[in-house]
Amino acid sequence: MTTSTLSAPEAPPYGEFLTDEHHSIREMIRDFANKEIAPKAAEVDRNARFPEETFKALGKLDMLGLLVPTEYGGAGADYRSYAIAVEEIGRACGSTGLSYAAHVSLGTNPIKLFGTEEQKKKFLPKLASGEFLGCWALTEPGTGSDAAAQKTTAKRDGDFYVLNGTKQFITNATHADVAIIMAMTDQSLGRKGISSFIVEKGTPGFYVSKVERKLGMRGSPTASLTFEECRIPVANRIGEENDGYRQALTTLEGGRISIGALALGIGQAAFDAGLQYAKQREAFGQTIGKFQLIQAFLADMSTQMAAARLLLYHAAWMKDHGKRVTLEGSQAKLFASEVASKVANLCVQIHGGYGYIEDFPAERFLRDAKLCEIGEGTSEIQRLLIARQLGL
Repeated sequence: MTTSTLSAPEAPPYGEFLTDEHHSIREMIRDFANKEIAPKAAEVDRNARFPEETFKALGKLDMLGLLVPTEYGGAGADYRSYAIAVEEIGRACGSTGLSYAAHVSLGTNPIKLFGTEEQKKKFLPKLASGEFLGCWALTEPGTGSDAAAQKTTAKRDGDFYVLNGTKQFITNATHADVAIIMAMTDQSLGRKGISSFIVEKGTPGFYVSKVERKLGMRGSPTASLTFEECRIPVANRIGEENDGYRQALTTLEGGRISIGALALGIGQAAFDAGLQYAKQREAFGQTIGKFQLIQAFLADMSTQMAAARLLLYHAAWMKDHGKRVTLEGSQAKLFASEVASKVANLCVQIHGGYGYIEDFPAERFLRDAKLCEIGEGTSEIQRLLIARQLGL
């Protein structure tokens, strides 16, 4: 297998990754995030509360439909704009950033990429405006990273499909108005027998069956979805029958960039907090930032964050230029997520005992960062994908 970088154009210098428009989007979303998201991040986490009011406001700002074409009510922006939005929202609140990324990358983008014109007209305007929240259901109990081993089935019955099965660890499941479901339409074909469907909230036989209690990202709801003789119109199938696995791979390729951006935001928040604390906390007659060990922590944190940002923006730039990003997206997601955990861990260490209590956000950053190493493909899966792109 050839790598996607061998034939790719030389990437532009860092300063040319982003245009003035991208910087304007960053300023706008950062201002909103600082005023409306960050002040309630601790409460959202503590009470495991999904901030519905935030998503309504994001819809009014055209942020929920950032990748949706303007003819369907979206902003028609590029992937770099989206990565910036995820980063800034995640910097303010990891939970909100995760639900935002799941709505845009997973709950909306597959309809934009693979849906019929009728499906786009029906669902995209509502998803873009915030009237609808979306989710995407691939993972099942016992499958995890083995996405091809689907147990949920969709059997054709005239003008309907009948769905049966359970999906697990689905972000936004409790509040989603629209769920995109992967199900086996031909088990004899294995991964080539998977199809995808749009299932609307309130459809008989479709319900939330378990809500998870989590280590971090507590304000982003994660739950199981169950289907019992759930009848879905054929018109709700996305694309051709048995094309679901290919759609899933494309969806995940872009989704990895978004989770990398989320990790970047959380890591940046942890670095900012560590740096601020080091400049204020005094010990032995001086601020702790004057001690070389603390300086070394912050130097490493800053350097690793800069490297993660370069990888992430490079992958987003390539995607915007129509290049395949299997390698670059996995590299960015892997590195950014692991760096975020390292930076968050050092943030706690810099804070000392205060880093271990809820009065300071350091412990929340550490809890939130860990999920970025698991969701959208674990770090182990990313390493396997990278190795395959290297021809191994």
